[in-house]
Amino acid sequence: MNLARRTMNAPALAAVYERVWRPTVFYLATGRTTESDRRFAVDSLQLDRAHRVLDIACGPGNFTHFLSEHVPADGYVTGIDFSPPMLARARADNGGPRAGYVRGDARYLPFADASFDAVCCFGALYLIPDPLVAAREMIRVLAPGGRIAITTSHRPDNPLGELTRVTAAVSGLRMFGGRTFPDLFTAAGLVDIDQRVHRFFQYVTATRPTAGAAGRGTGRPAVSGRGV
Repeated sequence: MNLARRTMNAPALAAVYERVWRPTVFYLATGRTTESDRRFAVDSLQLDRAHRVLDIACGPGNFTHFLSEHVPADGYVTGIDFSPPMLARARADNGGPRAGYVRGDARYLPFADASFDAVCCFGALYLIPDPLVAAREMIRVLAPGGRIAITTSHRPDNPLGELTRVTAAVSGLRMFGGRTFPDLFTAAGLVDIDQRVHRFFQYVTATRPTAGAAGRGTGRPAVSGRGV
């Protein structure tokens, strides 16, 4: 297990992750606040009509619980994570009638095909071994008409991008190129693909088409926010 993954599995980090670690690190990496990211989650996942939501690499569950407050009255959000300390914190602090947690590997999701109306993974794919396998699993469990949203690392296609890739790799972090996830989503048949770049992070969303909408809007995704 590399340094980055050992850090995420540390009980001490689970205790301060949402109060200190995440707001600080993500602001430095993106220039965005936690509140901005929460608004992005609600809007991009279209939570007002998502009855079954999956939050991958949910950590201590703060985002999972927040999502559960924005689904319909009969909705439910499942958080999944590989770290026992993170899940212990999630169950203690962020349970509720519309939120629950399971331990599992993002590369082998323990759910049937098309199980969820919305699937997300915020700030974790760069830590997961075989991240593209995990992304394909996200698509597999997404129902037709459902929404997928990820936030993950981004490296520009220039010398600075190569430097960040090499530097991040020392600790086990992956820096993804701008085409990695839009191309993967397009190849999987997803539509309405949108990509926005904020500093060293990319925000990518898409829809799994229904049978009558297959092939709609699979062109090059919108890209904005570069250099923010």
